[in-house]
Amino acid sequence: MKISLIQLDIAFGKPEANYVAAEHKIRQAAATRPDCLILPELWTTGYDLTRLDEISDPEGQITKDFISGLAREYGINIVAGSVANKQAAGITNSMFVFGRNGGLAGEYSKLHLFRLMDEHLYLQPGEDKGLFSLDGTLCAGLICYDIRFPEWVRAHTALGAEVLFISAEWPLPRLSHWRALLISRAIENQCYVVACNRAGADPANIFAGHSMIIDPWGDIICEAGESEEILSGVIDLQKVREVRQQIPIFSDRRPELYT
Repeated sequence: MKISLIQLDIAFGKPEANYVAAEHKIRQAAATRPDCLILPELWTTGYDLTRLDEISDPEGQITKDFISGLAREYGINIVAGSVANKQAAGITNSMFVFGRNGGLAGEYSKLHLFRLMDEHLYLQPGEDKGLFSLDGTLCAGLICYDIRFPEWVRAHTALGAEVLFISAEWPLPRLSHWRALLISRAIENQCYVVACNRAGADPANIFAGHSMIIDPWGDIICEAGESEEILSGVIDLQKVREVRQQIPIFSDRRPELYT
């Protein structure tokens, strides 16, 4: 499976500009014929949280129509990062996943809200797992802060997820945490980690970039720098099965003693 990660800079609080920029990058990446694309977290608005009621996407419909059309046009899977999704009960930070035919393959709203960036003041937490299937492979979607909760990641891989797709807006001062946490999640879950971070800055933060793909041994297949970039790599899903057979951690777990 060839995967392209679109490490975007995001115009703060300007959805129209971000849709234009994302379309350009998606078309550029799609021309190289990947099987799957992934975008970063909150790529339509950035962290303009105080204006989310005004600029969020009602029911995610604008984003769904936009990404569905591109997935269908190019015949590729698209993990559409996450967007501010305005619903009757509040605004969630939601990831939408589309299959090659443009159909919605999965949806996940960020479970863990990051208080250091005031997410809990403006967003509602999700309540469901992020499992979905792409080309017959069970995958899971996670968003940024979620990677600090290994028990949440394991809740997906214990059910068979072989690829973790992670969208983020991870700040540069904690770049070392980003890299260490992603590598750890890959090793301890014996799975591929596909992590797409944003580039650039907003009024309060400089972001780390360094999107990457990591294999089930924790080896980095490819890694971006700090600037805008389309990063591509190939994953071999058979390797997940081989590693899980070689060191059978899922068979050796004792979850009845973990609570």
